[in-house]
Amino acid sequence: MPSTAKKKSSHWLKAILLMLLGLGVLIATVLWASLFKAYPIEGNKQMLAINQGDTYSGLIDRLAKEDKISFPVVLKLYQKFVIGESLKAGVYEVTEQMSVAKVLSMLADAKNAQMNRILVIEGTTFKQLIERLKKDELVKQEVSHLPYDQLLKALNIPYSHPEGLFAPDTYFFAKGESDKNILLDLYQRQMKALDDAWQNRATDLPYKTPYEALIMASIIEKETNVDSELEQVSGVFARRLKIGMRLQTDPTVIYGMGEQYNGNITRQNLRTPTPYNTYTMHGLPPTPIALPSRKAIEATMHPDNSDALYFVATGKGGHTFSATLAEHNRAVQEYLKVLRANKE
Repeated sequence: MPSTAKKKSSHWLKAILLMLLGLGVLIATVLWASLFKAYPIEGNKQMLAINQGDTYSGLIDRLAKEDKISFPVVLKLYQKFVIGESLKAGVYEVTEQMSVAKVLSMLADAKNAQMNRILVIEGTTFKQLIERLKKDELVKQEVSHLPYDQLLKALNIPYSHPEGLFAPDTYFFAKGESDKNILLDLYQRQMKALDDAWQNRATDLPYKTPYEALIMASIIEKETNVDSELEQVSGVFARRLKIGMRLQTDPTVIYGMGEQYNGNITRQNLRTPTPYNTYTMHGLPPTPIALPSRKAIEATMHPDNSDALYFVATGKGGHTFSATLAEHNRAVQEYLKVLRANKE
């Protein structure tokens, strides 16, 4: 009997050892497949761009969706308990045979970045651009802290207000580039886009200067994010200016409200005069209201030739354009129907 008990005990011990061995092999396989295998790149090296606001969780999910990594849960645990830092914006160089773990660790330190990727989104404001530069660890701070009038003077820009003067786009700058040089580059690009478009503008536009056209471009930029509608919106506003009709555009009201805007516009807001309230004033506001794209600038210089004077959102991602107030009112009712249907 004792001999039989010893044999059973020996069998159990072997089984446990085999299970532990198998578990160890499984863990090693998972760790290798997730952390220690080479990060997939094309060629000997590849640049990896991380934007401000990107997260490890989002990056890992995206790489998993693209089948570039395995066991994303393991990678997220590795980031949380081993790396313990957040992603740092910049452009990083990933070389051949660099492990996934090493790449993830590299992205936690902005000092490892080779270049700085700065994304300036169309329709954002100058204030948002400045805040973006202030938060960027790879940008040398020289002028961003200055009041706007002093900032423009430091940049030798001959305007009294900075809004609209800087071109939105995706830019790559050397690590440690100054905010002054970055802003100068964006300003020069915007002025070139404006000058080129002004030289090739359509005839009979209601704008006396390129700056007036820039103001309108910023309004068009804020009114639609559908590229195919840019010239239609441009046409509506150009025709309104020609006949002395108020622009009556909400984005100008919002801009004039400043910090008071909380996401909603009331009837009282529309009736309250400000230099930017195009419901109470005729003509253009005194400055642009955002950073317009080259496409919006081009559309300003080439409005469509229809007879539309009104437009309203469809509730489905575009706008309905109308020539008469009666047609417009019907389009508004259709829009309200869509809104009510979406709430049900």
